[in-house]
Amino acid sequence: MRSRELALGLAMLLGLWQGAAMLVRSSILPVPGEVFLALASGLTGSLGWHILVSCWRMAAGTGLALLVGVPLGLLLGQSAGLRRWADPFIYVTYPVPKVVLLPIVLLFLGIGDASKIALIFLILLYQILVVVKDAAAGIRPELLLSVRSLGAGPWQLLRYVYLPACLPATITALRLSVGTAIAVLYIAESFATRSGLGYYIMDSWQSLSYQQMYSAVVAMSLVGLALYLGLDALEQRTCRWVKAGNA
Repeated sequence: MRSRELALGLAMLLGLWQGAAMLVRSSILPVPGEVFLALASGLTGSLGWHILVSCWRMAAGTGLALLVGVPLGLLLGQSAGLRRWADPFIYVTYPVPKVVLLPIVLLFLGIGDASKIALIFLILLYQILVVVKDAAAGIRPELLLSVRSLGAGPWQLLRYVYLPACLPATITALRLSVGTAIAVLYIAESFATRSGLGYYIMDSWQSLSYQQMYSAVVAMSLVGLALYLGLDALEQRTCRWVKAGNA
């Protein structure tokens, strides 16, 4: 996304927010300036700590999903026999909203970081696993045969064929899943915990501290936006052949 488009979108959003706040004229919807002042002051206080906690949970859940989902997806994508056994299980469990598993996860993992990380892991795992499996299985057989004819072994095929073929789909799946993962993180942090942006938002809401509440909402939105833009930049840097092919 170009910086001009991003700036225009943010300006439109802030303009709508300012107009709505002027129409409502109530403390339940403060103007953007007041919220950003609360955000700036909160970054050096407790809000900054809650942001770090949420970012750690997102990073840990995403990292675990990549470590498990990518190798498993590559393995299934290369073996039609394994797919025949695994696909029925994936197709049955994939549509289940992972957020409904929150009570079960809390029972087994408690109310600490582990339960929040596990939920994010489950959401991203399925996204990564499915797209990597399909991308690996969709590689044309003649391409594999031509590379093998040049003397490439399993590791060369993995490095020069399978990973480049699956990388764009993996990044796209992560980018599309960021919003869902952030939403589930908020739900998990607003229940039976005392840390994270979800907790901070609900605590501010219950204490009628609306400026602090909105500042945490903005902080969580900025975390999601930063992840989305970071993945977009990563795709442009590592998948240049895709951009060139679409030009």
